[in-house]
Amino acid sequence: MTFLERFQRPKVLIPSLVGLAICALLIGATIYWVGSKNSNVSPIQKLTSASSSSTQPNPPCPLTGTPSPNPQVPARPALAVKIDNYPAARPQTGLNQADVVFEEPVEGGITRLVAVYQCQQPPLVGPIRSAREPDVAIVDLLSRPIFIHVGGIPPIESMMASSNSIDEDLFYDGSLVIHPSGRQAPYDTYISPTSAWAKYSSDGTAPSPLFQYSPSQPPGPRISSANVPFSPTNNNTWTWSQSTNDWDLSIGGSPATDISGNQLTAENVLILTVETFQGPWVENSLGAHEVEVNPTSGGPFQLLRNGVDVSGTWSRSSLSSPLVLSDANGNPVSLAPGRTWIEMLPSPISPTTSPASSNPSS
Repeated sequence: MTFLERFQRPKVLIPSLVGLAICALLIGATIYWVGSKNSNVSPIQKLTSASSSSTQPNPPCPLTGTPSPNPQVPARPALAVKIDNYPAARPQTGLNQADVVFEEPVEGGITRLVAVYQCQQPPLVGPIRSAREPDVAIVDLLSRPIFIHVGGIPPIESMMASSNSIDEDLFYDGSLVIHPSGRQAPYDTYISPTSAWAKYSSDGTAPSPLFQYSPSQPPGPRISSANVPFSPTNNNTWTWSQSTNDWDLSIGGSPATDISGNQLTAENVLILTVETFQGPWVENSLGAHEVEVNPTSGGPFQLLRNGVDVSGTWSRSSLSSPLVLSDANGNPVSLAPGRTWIEMLPSPISPTTSPASSNPSS
């Protein structure tokens, strides 16, 4: 073989190699197509399925049932903050970012709030006031939360110090206190949740869920609004908003707003009828006595969710037991995923509802 023949021989092999590669590709594509056809799944569907399977939703927040804003639920306890709800204390800050808000009766026909945070973290919360007797039963539901308040009468301070909570009394330790401009005492005590969690950073235990959550709607009549009349100063009305899929709060006929001017809302409004009685201790300078709530009395409830009114019975066997919601047949009742406002309405006061129109508006 001459030098020239050696030089020309590889050129003959190149087309052959290219042809073999093309054949291999065609055979592979045919096998893939046949396999896809036999499995009734197209190649595009397989690619889409592979892509979607790698994206999982974030785990649910324990106190709302909605996906956590982070890939993991924040490793921190619930933060329960005692918020003033006297007319002079409004508008409050941070209520629309609370996972749960408890509204409890106190002396003089007024109410106070316990705003609970875990997944959300507003920059500022307040104004913060003193503890009351019903707070003991509330914190016991929250898996040992950080409970922030400003003092209380001595019997209540003693009860809170021995309750199932991390008792953060700002009356004795003001390191967390923030006084925003434009607010006057006693409505000027606020905190940053970030700072509160940082102070107790060694506690990384998230709370257990308060309720069951489900997008499936329980049966109940459709309503447009519900009135929860604690007193003339705290006469609440919750109105269903079809467009935002939540309930909007008004007090005394006027929209209740936060400091930013946004109306206070919740996906769930849970109205618990509770037994109350006057405690033995004088609470204020006017001689009004402490209002106490029986945390295990049980009684009727009305759950407002998704524009319907769901009725049932609540029970709690002991202070350390969870709150149980049951329908007329004894089956558990689920809340809609989202934020919840819990109204602890003293018996014999009853809420009143207005039926929805046949063509509900937003």
